[in-house]
Amino acid sequence: MTTRSTHDSVHSNFSALLRPLPFVKWRHFKEAFSSEIVHDAIASRRDKIDRCIDPFGGSGTTALACQLAGVAPTTIEVNPYLADLIESKLQTYDIDQLVRDLATILRVADKVDPTIRVGKLPQTFVEPGRKERWLFGRDVAGRIQSLGLAIDSLETPSNRRLFKILLGSILVPMSNATVNGKGRRYRKNWHRLRRSEGEVDLLFTHAASSAIQEIRRFENRTCTTYTLIRGDTRESIDGLGPFDLAVFSPPYPNSFDYTDVYNIELWMLGYLNDARDNTDLRERTLSSHVQIHRDYADPPVGSPLLDATLALLRADVDRLWNRNIPAMVGAYFAEMMTIIRKLRDIMSDDGEIWTVVGDSSYAGIGIGVASILAELAAIEGMVIRRNECLRAMQKSAQQGGQEQLAESLLVIRGG
Repeated sequence: MTTRSTHDSVHSNFSALLRPLPFVKWRHFKEAFSSEIVHDAIASRRDKIDRCIDPFGGSGTTALACQLAGVAPTTIEVNPYLADLIESKLQTYDIDQLVRDLATILRVADKVDPTIRVGKLPQTFVEPGRKERWLFGRDVAGRIQSLGLAIDSLETPSNRRLFKILLGSILVPMSNATVNGKGRRYRKNWHRLRRSEGEVDLLFTHAASSAIQEIRRFENRTCTTYTLIRGDTRESIDGLGPFDLAVFSPPYPNSFDYTDVYNIELWMLGYLNDARDNTDLRERTLSSHVQIHRDYADPPVGSPLLDATLALLRADVDRLWNRNIPAMVGAYFAEMMTIIRKLRDIMSDDGEIWTVVGDSSYAGIGIGVASILAELAAIEGMVIRRNECLRAMQKSAQQGGQEQLAESLLVIRGG
């Protein structure tokens, strides 16, 4: 058990967590996971926390907050763009080399031909687009790809990754669309907004210069080590550990394909090169949506609430906008319980699992995610330490209305 002086030292690191985390401007996350959850999880423990795992890395909030608190993070992320975003935040850098590389990028970009890379983009991305709609004017798309090719020429892998992410940070602002947690839509009067190659350079240079300054400010954070695993969390947890803590927020079963939120970055930065790449990525995500055909796992047994919910969904299937929704919901809980069991098995004796989950609703039938997971975990002998609502969320258009849905914190011990 830690002494009082050690506890004071650990808690002194939390002041950084109570301010906005650094590097948030590298990619805006409207519904970002709060670092205060990580603070609460670490602060609630009497013993010192050495290692923490996040099986759904997302924007890297858990991992970065852990580094600031002196805890070594392990993060799993299947989306290659998000995995690079996370690692760019956790990596240490040679500041002087970053400054030199920024100058190199701008110089080399003037000499490369972006035609081939522009030609690989979906038709809807580049003017003239499809049905008179496009995300980027041809000159703007070409300049973005030229900068991307120049970044690829850098010698240092970590610097290539960082500048690629920083190029990604200007893509939505330079596009004809806006993106939020519910998807992508065209800006009002977007036809009148003609971007230029000069704006691309200006935004990228500003983003890179600001990032270099921020990296310098936080280069002496308490912990600089990390482990990042790029892959499907359902297959990547085995053999890891032991961990003192798991803190994460998985996709919610709201039938929204979260890869769509990052579609612009995935294509423009070269993570996707054809339709097969896109399908492969979607298939490796949690069964939280019905946008692709897949074989759904059978639902877990033993939860009266889940059984009742699935019975209502099946009885009302003709009113659902997609007939696969009951199967998707059942598979979601099967996969979530597989992940929770695997986490339990790699936790230390008194380790805890902290997860933020969101309810869903279809045709007026509520999906009480936290309560169902709590029932399923209890059936397997796990102890539910907390199950409390954090806030209310607005239903998505796919779920049909303005009704508020609960986002809850569930804290589980192995028992």
